[in-house]
Amino acid sequence: MERQVFNFSAGPAMMPAAVLERAKDEIRSVGGIGMSVMEISHRSRHFAAILEGAEQGLRDLLQVPDNFRVLFLQGGASLQFSMIPMNFIAPGETADYIITGFWGRKALAEARRCGDINVIYDSTADGCKTTPEQSDLNINPDARYLHYVANETIEGVEFKYDVDGMGVPVVCDMSSNIMSKPINWDKYAVVYNGAQKNIGPSGIAVVFMRDDMFDRIRGEHHTLLDYRAIRDNDSMANTPNTWAIYMVGLVCDWLKDQGGVEAMEQRNIEKAALLYNAIDNSDGYFTGHAARNVRSNMNVSFHLPTPELDAQFCREAESIGLDGLAGHRSLGGVRASIYNAMPRQGVESLVDFMHDFAQKNG
Repeated sequence: MERQVFNFSAGPAMMPAAVLERAKDEIRSVGGIGMSVMEISHRSRHFAAILEGAEQGLRDLLQVPDNFRVLFLQGGASLQFSMIPMNFIAPGETADYIITGFWGRKALAEARRCGDINVIYDSTADGCKTTPEQSDLNINPDARYLHYVANETIEGVEFKYDVDGMGVPVVCDMSSNIMSKPINWDKYAVVYNGAQKNIGPSGIAVVFMRDDMFDRIRGEHHTLLDYRAIRDNDSMANTPNTWAIYMVGLVCDWLKDQGGVEAMEQRNIEKAALLYNAIDNSDGYFTGHAARNVRSNMNVSFHLPTPELDAQFCREAESIGLDGLAGHRSLGGVRASIYNAMPRQGVESLVDFMHDFAQKNG
């Protein structure tokens, strides 16, 4: 039997073992039809049922209101950095952006190609360790939308509240913490994510868009870059990533078996507490990056006393089956991503290794 490996990578991330086993069983014949999901037509009744099931699974788990459309797109969340401003900003118009990390800056750079973007909060100067209070946000009432990243994967910073746009539509990148807790849909106009963390494999993005936002789209766009065309073609304006959508449906089934998003939220809080306690009780040997009040439950970024020890820690961890712990190149250090599929056992194994490593190398 192969050894147990716990994948702490930020994405593509660990998949639930039960999902992988089911996909393995169905790889050659999905639903007993004698064909793989990778070879059936996306226009077939077989795939129509898969697509409908994936959407309904997301709706059920996240309690998505009827006035939101669920769109499956390719290009990941990074394409949404461009599609959002392309669709909603016309020349001379603006949008508000909150910057709390690497991916917020990426989204900002793409938005600036489309308009004069107003940055209403930027924590770059302090190393992106914090999020703003609602009272810190001077929202422009004429902004076409307000954009922020709910959980910065690299810095391990997570908003602990839903930003109120004060009448301005809120657009949120939830790539790293979607499905980890319930969503208050009343606060949002658009929620988008890359799937490769909590929803499924890489190669698919999911956009939840409130119906009225389609009427706010400016101008005409190339078909595959126009949300109206994606909606009108039921996410099949071109051949979709059929495999990834199928896997999204399996992940949704697994999450329902686990007790749903509410149950996962409690587990995620407990897993994160184990890891943060190990950092906080290390007498300074491990140093967390994010301010304590905004620490992410999904991505835990920390440093050892030197970059050399950071690298040694990751090498030795990998040798015992704790994989993907190297921090992002922009921040360095160590990063443990503990998404829904990461079992408590994986976090406990990492905590034990941290204790042993500190004793041997402290």
